[in-house]
This record gives sequence, structure tokens and C-alpha cells, in this order.
Amino acid sequence: MAKAIRKISSRRNGRISSRKGAHRIPKGVIHVQASFNNTIVTVTDVRGRVVSWSSAGTSGFKGTRRGTPFAAQTITTNAIHTVVDQGMQRAKVMIKGPGLGRDTSLRAIYRSGILLTFVRDVTPMPHNGYRPPKKRRV
Repeated sequence: MAKAIRKISSRRNGRISSRKGAHRIPKGVIHVQASFNNTIVTVTDVRGRVVSWSSAGTSGFKGTRRGTPFAAQTITTNAIHTVVDQGMQRAKVMIKGPGLGRDTSLRAIYRSGILLTFVRDVTPMPHNGYRPPKKRRV
């Protein structure tokens, strides 16, 4: 007579709720990368793990409209909306790049209700630059 094999309980049986909804993030970092052609907003937790992100291309803007301030406002609202639902209350903001979406995305972050700890411009600045091309001889 064969014994009945007991089924070892797996993780599937214990927890049914999704992991994304259960993860609470009180503090985070919002990275805004604004180039002339596009704006990318990435929201991370304090350790640097990406929680939410959005860009003008994924939000439906095509061509030259991706670099506009309106596109930056829209994508910032999209990226922050999911994080506010997860409980983010305060954030640091890192802005990089010379694009048109810098100020508009900062205004959208401020309007979302998140308390800003500090705002820092992390645009890379050359200390000496690259070697210029040789002089033109005519």
C-alpha cells in the first residue's frame, strides 16, 4: 500500500495579494532628465531601485512634441501618480539636462502634493572640455 504524498505548501498558497500594492514607499528620489528632444522622469526609492518611470514617447507624444513643456508636465504627473498611491510623501529631486521640460516638471512635482526635501541640478559640466578641431587653412 503506497502512502499518500503530502504536498509541501508553496508561496502561492499563502499570499494572494500583489507585491506592488503591498510595498510602501514614504521617501524617494525623483530623477528628471530633460534633453531638447525628450524628457524622462524616473522615481526611485532611497536605495535607488526604480519604482516608476515615464517618458514623452511612452505617453503618446511623437516627434518634436516630445520636447515640449506640456509633454514634460504630463509625463511627470503620470510617473508621480502611481507613487503617491503607494504612499510617497517626501522626495528629493535631481534635474539633469538643458531641455524645456525642466521647470515644468518641477512645477508638476510641487503640485502633486509631495513635500520636496531638496532640489539639485546634476547636469554634467565639463571642467576642461574636449580638444577643439584643428584650425582651418584656406
